Formats: sequence, structure tokens, C-alpha cells
Amino acid sequence: MSKKTGGLISFGVIVLLLYSFGLEFYTGIWDFPGRRLVPLMVIALLGTGIYTTIKLGFPQIKYLKHGLKVTRGDYDNPDEAGDLNHFQALTTALSATVGIGNIAGVATAIYYGGPGALFWMWITAFFGSALKFAECTLAVEYRDFNSKGMTAGGPMYTIEKGLGKQWRLLAIIFACFAVICSFATGNAIQSFTLSDQIYSEVSQVVGTEHFLTFKHQLTDWYSVSIQQIINGLLIAGIAGLVIIGGIKRIGNVTSYLAPIMAAIYVAAALLILIANFSEIPLSFGKIFSMAFNPPAAVGGVAGGTLLIIMNTMLWGVKRGLYSNEAGQGSAPIAHSTAKTEYPVREGVVALLEPFIDTIIICTLTGLVIISTGTWQNTEYYANRINDKFGENVLHTEDESLELNFKIMEKAKSINVNLYNQDKVVYDTTFGNSDKGEYVVLYDDMDINLEFGSYRYDVNALNEKNEPISTITGKLVNGSLLTSKAFKKGLSWIFPYGDKIITLGVLLFAISTVISWSFYGDRSTEYLFGEKAIPIYRIFYITFVFIGAIATLEAMWAFGDAALAFMTFPNLISIIMLSGVLKKMTKDYFEMDHISYKE
Repeated sequence: MSKKTGGLISFGVIVLLLYSFGLEFYTGIWDFPGRRLVPLMVIALLGTGIYTTIKLGFPQIKYLKHGLKVTRGDYDNPDEAGDLNHFQALTTALSATVGIGNIAGVATAIYYGGPGALFWMWITAFFGSALKFAECTLAVEYRDFNSKGMTAGGPMYTIEKGLGKQWRLLAIIFACFAVICSFATGNAIQSFTLSDQIYSEVSQVVGTEHFLTFKHQLTDWYSVSIQQIINGLLIAGIAGLVIIGGIKRIGNVTSYLAPIMAAIYVAAALLILIANFSEIPLSFGKIFSMAFNPPAAVGGVAGGTLLIIMNTMLWGVKRGLYSNEAGQGSAPIAHSTAKTEYPVREGVVALLEPFIDTIIICTLTGLVIISTGTWQNTEYYANRINDKFGENVLHTEDESLELNFKIMEKAKSINVNLYNQDKVVYDTTFGNSDKGEYVVLYDDMDINLEFGSYRYDVNALNEKNEPISTITGKLVNGSLLTSKAFKKGLSWIFPYGDKIITLGVLLFAISTVISWSFYGDRSTEYLFGEKAIPIYRIFYITFVFIGAIATLEAMWAFGDAALAFMTFPNLISIIMLSGVLKKMTKDYFEMDHISYKE
């Protein structure tokens, strides 16, 4: 069976299963089905990472120094085969990882899994470094060159050439999910986050009732604004201009974007942590304690504590994988373009990625969110620690009032009281809130509010007029949670810390979209040949637009599912070729390494 035929059949089966069984069929490997305590994806990812680490003798520690020397160009030989030097290959891969996974991914992990999720992101990164070393070394070893002399590599080539043509179907399956994942993980999620951030910024200026920002309800579950449509067109246009230029233009753009955006983000985060230095030890305490010992109020029911720990682990591993892509199989496609005769030489460069992405940048993001207290605006805090969370304080900067809160149960009526010290200055009741719906109350100039702080209480009644549990305050997820943390953390310098996140989201999202287009390019070429690449790019740019007007939950669910199914074939090849990889590594480090800078 040809790759083209196999690809068409595989795509058809994927669509049929998705149509017949729904997204739940794919997301099941991330869940806790039946009596299985640990999700299948967690077992596969961490298990393979631990196996590879032991098999290769902890390469993430032994070869870290050598990787730094290679990255800075000590062994760059421009005459060697390949498209990009080691640094450009690294930045291209980093541009696909350092980004929304750091800004929105960490926030989402903490939102659902609490501070302890960051610990499991570290674990994923540590063992993921060994996976990065393995998969990228193998990608260079088994890469091909197309008719234009450009590199063509990645797990699909590793599987077919390394394991033999009898494994071609597994390579085809990987390539199919790589294409699908490029549309979701590498594309739509990025454009959604960027669009959502821009929408939030514009709404702060013109309000949510403006013709640009007003969301038109198209279905019971979907609404969209003109602003989101404009965002989608602009993002798609910018991405398209770079993508058309191919890998060399992508490498040139990302080699500048990646360091600049990382430097700005890290500098801002460090300023916040300096200001909150006393909170850093307490933040680390929360991370370690909540990774293994959730709040006592939660763990009172038999088996409850363990399930909460598993949920925290799940979100840490899930968002860790999304952030650093270790074991996923996407980064090898970028690293296979490196100019080198020695596959291991590029492998030691690749193992730096999880350290840069997760250990450094994700940790900074997590510490900012925790140390500023912003993590208290998460579902984890509300459900696990305090079901009446928040400061219950509204800080007014003008004479308009905006209250945001979430009702945990369906409510017949909701009463809101606003206090100035102990005096009630506002009292209103309204109803018919749906479960999980954000309720926003605007009151422009109807009440006389002076600049300052006001305490508020929210009480809800069910159909029997009985009080029900409410959450007061504002739940914030994704990049908006990180924005809130940066604004609060940088308030001692200037009041616009959230704008740094807006800039970061802009640079991160664009660079990630650009880099992932190349992964899809290579996978499409493997399946259908070079002539199919323009068609793929049209679909890719279309999904940039779709992501900008989609919903957060849909994009994350689809992306996680595609990511997981893309990962399994890659992990299989790493395990089966671990013996070959071990010999290659041994032979490489027994040879003399000549610096081309001397």
C-alpha cells in the first residue's frame, strides 16, 4: 500500500471515528476510565521517559554542557548537509514550544490542577529531556532529502527507515495525526489565545456592547463578535506571509523572535518575583505540598485525596507535554533540518528545550501566578479550598461597576450586596443563571461610587428558595489569568503589566503558528508528495482563522486528543530503536570533537 493511499484511508478512519463516537473517543486516553487510576497517556509518556533516561544513562545531565557548546556554534560547519545551523534549529523548535504553553498552558494547569501541577510539569520536563534527545537524534540519523535538496525528517521517516517498511502504516498514522495536530495544537489554540487577548484589550477601551465587541449569539453554544473575525483575518494574513517562504524564512524569523520574546517575558517575570521575594519560598511550599498532599478540606472522603493528586498529575503532564512537546514527535521535524553529520550532536541541542521551556519559563510563570495570589481566582481554589473564594473586594477606578462571579448550581435568583465599609450602598436581585455561566452586572452611573474599595457578597437561592453554594469573585483561565498576575505583580512599577502578556501572546502565538506550519508541511509531503504542500498551507491558514473565532474548550480538547495520538507512534519507535541510539551515543562521545571556531 502506497503512502498516499494509506494516508487517505487513515484520514477517513479518523474522521469516521470522530463522527461516530465523538471527541470523547479520542480524549479517553487522558481520562480516568473505569478503575484505572492513572490515565493511559501519563503511563506512556512518563514510562517511556523513565525507560529512555535509564537506558541512555541520564543524558539530560551528562550531556547538558556539551549541548550548550554545540548550540553556541562551537561545532558549526556550514559545509555539512542540512538547512539550518544548530541555533536556528533550536529556535525554530523553541518557537513552537515557548509560547502559549507558557502563558496559557501553565495557567490552565494551575486553574484545574492547582499549584501542585507545576511539580508534575517539572517531572515531565526532566524525563522529557531524554525523550527529546532520543527522538531528535534518530530524526537526523534517518532523515531524507527531497528533490529540492531540502531535509525531510521526523518520526515518520524514523519509523519507516529505522524499523523497516513493514512498519510503514505506523509512520503513516503518525504523519496523519501530525497534520491534524498542526491544525489544532500548533495553530488554532495559538490564534484563539491571541484573538481572545486582543478582544479583552479592545473591550477594556470600548466596552462589550460596542458593535466591534458585541458577541452575536449564532447557536445555543456559540457566539462571535466582529472583533474576533477581524483578529482571525489579521493573524491568518501575517502567518501566511511567512509560511509561504518555507523553512529558511521560518528559521530566519524565529531565530530573532524566539530570543526577543523570551527575554522580555523572563525580565518582566523576574521583576515580579523580586518584588514578591518573600513569597517565593511559600510558593514552592504550595507546589510541593499540593502535588502530594491536597488541602485537608478536600481529602476527607475515602479515596478522594488520591484522585485529586492524580488529577493534579494529569494536568501537569498534559500541559507539560503541550508546553515542551517532549516525546510528541514534532520537534524532531525541526531538528532534522540541522547542518550536521553527527545525529547525536543535534540530539544534545534538543535536550536543552525542556529545560529552557518548562524548567525556566514555565516555572517563572507559575511562580508569578502563585506568589501574587492570582491563583486564588481558579476553579481549583474555588472547588478544593474555598467555595466562597476571592477577596470579595471590588476596586473601582471610575464610576461604573462591573461584578463578575460564577454560580456553581442552577439558581432561581441571585442577590448582590455592595458594601462601603459596613454600609450597604447597593442591593439588587436577579435570576435565571445557568450552571457554569459567568454573570456580569453593569451599572453605569446609577449609583454614586467614589473611588476606592468596596466589599461585595453574592447569595443565590435554588428553586426551593434554599441557599446554595456560590463562588464570589472572578474565575480567570488561560492567558487572562497570567495577565491578571502580571498586572498585579508589576503594579509597583506601572499599572500596565498585563500589556506585557498581550505583547508576549502576540509574539509567542505568531512564532508558534509559523513553526508548526513546517511540521505539517513535512508530514504532508511524506504522505502525498511536494505538490500537496500548497493545498495543506491553504487549509492551515484557514484554521488560523477558525481558531480565532472558536471556543477555548473545543480547541484544547481537540488539540490534546490529536497530540496524544501523535505521540504514541513516536514513543514506540524510541523504545524499539533505543539499542541503536545507545550505540550511536557511545560512538559519538568516544570521538574527538573539533571546534570550527578555532
